Amino acid sequence: MALKALDIYKILPKKNCKECGDPTCLTFAMKLASGKADVDLCPHLDDSAKSLLGATTRPPIRLIKIGVGERSFAVGEEFVLYRHDKTFYHPPGILFKVLDTQSDEEIASVTKRVRDEIFTRIGTDLRFNGIAIENSSGSAEKFAQAVATVEENADLPLVLISKNFEAFNEALVQVGSYQPLIHAATMENFREMCAIVKKHNCPLVIKAYGLEEFIVLAKSCSEEGVKKLVMDLCPQSLGDYIMLSTAVRQLAITRAVPDLGYPVYFDAANSQLQDAAIALGIIKYASIIITPPLPVASAKAALTLRQNIYTDPQKPIQMNPGLYRVGAPGKDAPVLMTVNFSLTFFTLEGYLESSRIPCFLLIVDTEGLSVLTSVAAGKLNETLVHDSIKKFDVENEVSHKTLIIPGYSAPLSGRIEEVTGWKVMVGPRDAAEIGKYLQEEWKKQ
Repeated sequence: MALKALDIYKILPKKNCKECGDPTCLTFAMKLASGKADVDLCPHLDDSAKSLLGATTRPPIRLIKIGVGERSFAVGEEFVLYRHDKTFYHPPGILFKVLDTQSDEEIASVTKRVRDEIFTRIGTDLRFNGIAIENSSGSAEKFAQAVATVEENADLPLVLISKNFEAFNEALVQVGSYQPLIHAATMENFREMCAIVKKHNCPLVIKAYGLEEFIVLAKSCSEEGVKKLVMDLCPQSLGDYIMLSTAVRQLAITRAVPDLGYPVYFDAANSQLQDAAIALGIIKYASIIITPPLPVASAKAALTLRQNIYTDPQKPIQMNPGLYRVGAPGKDAPVLMTVNFSLTFFTLEGYLESSRIPCFLLIVDTEGLSVLTSVAAGKLNETLVHDSIKKFDVENEVSHKTLIIPGYSAPLSGRIEEVTGWKVMVGPRDAAEIGKYLQEEWKKQ
């Protein structure tokens, strides 16, 4: 059972030395109680105290970072079994797999695609995370060459997959400082694998069959001094993956088996139902997903699903309030006001672009609520509109004082006119009609 902050504080040294990064031991205790800090940050705890606190205060799933630099990513540190209970925090890294038996040109092509390809959806740039390189040739020299080819073309997080210790040594000479994820340690080779990753401070995948074997292997690697672990559950089918990943997540979240509290690795490239496997991994707790390069349609679907699952269900996706331009509006262009709910913004923006009428979009801060909801909740009101016009200097952008408001905010039109001094026109309720509205109504002005 998790300890409360005051119980943790009693165990801490109470030095207020700030070496953990917090101003006081009580602040550190509160973070430990909420799972937002690691007990290893305190340099004054003895091993017995760390062992006692670590089992109850660490995030139930450890945070693991893959790579270094701008494109690095973190996985793990999840606290709930179901997204609607709170939220999921760290989206899974999706990496394209290449083989060292492929030509340098093929490997470079995949690498450049991951480096450059971006899909933009509701204002967010979506992209794949890195490259997994498999030593399918068995040759250390070919493996090192494939790794070098990737490195020559991009600075991306890597997963290195091999059964050859010499291949790892050759590859890590080139990329060890970039902390790639190493696949994989087993009950037979974990001591040698731990020695390799400790030398380069890399995270390590552990591979076992059955939860009992995972517990033993995780403890063994931890005793060897390797704590940055990721678990390859080795599922025999998609159904087997669901069963194993769910069991691991339940046991980790409830802290029933802390030794299973590590992110999960899933190789979707081994499934005949590749798209289904990727979707299943995203939905059911995979933190590292390996896949062959995907067709554009499948790529967009995977990135969109990941974005949907890993947005906070308690916090609407919001646009930054401000004055946005559609096209190249002049001084006589219409000004349309709407809320900062992202879906509203991008839907309206799309129809405005289709109308080919340059205009201004005044986005006001309704805390991400839709027009109808924000009107009902009192978040959208005449004072907010007045303050937004002043804040974003709308009066100096146009030569008129006419504002078009959404149809669902029509009850506010009179009060907005009174407070702002602007003429208010009530637009359509359906954004699809905005082009026709501007053609017929705005041009009468």
